[in-house]
Amino acid sequence: MIRMTKLADYGIVLLTHMAMGREGSLHTAQDLSSRSHVPLPTASKLLKSLARAGLVVSHRGRNGGYGLAREADRISVAEIIAAIEGPIGITECGTGHAGSCDLEEFCAAKGRWGPISRAIERALQDVPLSAMRPESQGLVRLAVPEGVTP
Repeated sequence: MIRMTKLADYGIVLLTHMAMGREGSLHTAQDLSSRSHVPLPTASKLLKSLARAGLVVSHRGRNGGYGLAREADRISVAEIIAAIEGPIGITECGTGHAGSCDLEEFCAAKGRWGPISRAIERALQDVPLSAMRPESQGLVRLAVPEGVTP
């Protein structure tokens, strides 16, 4: 089974909660934690990572908090995952990190994972954060390769 990490999932959940608010609204880590049920230390850590990646902006002060850096339509799920986990790929060698696998020297599938990883990344690039909101319907339309039935 190919599975996204819990941290990447939680990051998407936090940003989805932010996207459900008014455009330009600010959210504290504590508020997002209580609404999403993501533990506060985890929410704080993720928001800092997302800020470093330029997906959210941090505003200091009494009425401060975090806000989306761009409209939810202009932030992709792929960007969120990459901000938290690094390059998207189903194997280390599929992300271009040569030398990270003990079997690389002997691997018959070496070099074959890159195109698969890039296809997954393209599919995730096509899913905007706005499509993750509960009220969104029909916004996710992935291209299905020729000869493959959905």
